[in-house]
Amino acid sequence: MVNSRVEAPTVAGMVGGGGGTAGKLCAGCGGRIVDQILLFSMERYWHTRCLKCSCCHAQLGEYSSTFYSKGGMILCKNDYIRLFGHSGACSACGQSIPFSEMVMRAQGKVYHLKCFTCVTCRNRLVPGDRFHYVNGTIFCEHDRPGGSLLGGHPTPLQANN
Repeated sequence: MVNSRVEAPTVAGMVGGGGGTAGKLCAGCGGRIVDQILLFSMERYWHTRCLKCSCCHAQLGEYSSTFYSKGGMILCKNDYIRLFGHSGACSACGQSIPFSEMVMRAQGKVYHLKCFTCVTCRNRLVPGDRFHYVNGTIFCEHDRPGGSLLGGHPTPLQANN
């Protein structure tokens, strides 16, 4: 039994500046933004020089207009894939999973939402469903082998934002 999580990155981007930036404060340095271009991520505004990847500290406004926020971090594409992309392949069907797609996770493996199903009844499992993970195989609560496995108290899935 494991908790599994549904995830999706938040894509952030550039906003045209000019007159509309008056009064906006940068979330990075706290200074007033008077630049022609400002960035908007995690419900806050940033100078292009202040928005940096939480991992590699690359200035995201300098080389890309697309970046990602997840778990309180702001990430460049490479670090997002490195941290959250894993193998990039679904453990059930083996096909690639785009890094922007929501996934289910169990025991360190990643699944398409449509592929996270009970091996016996083929019903799709969703957050809140109880399931068992036995020898790399997913079972819904009704089809679990051996009745009371692993203490008999399955853990519900939880959503991850």
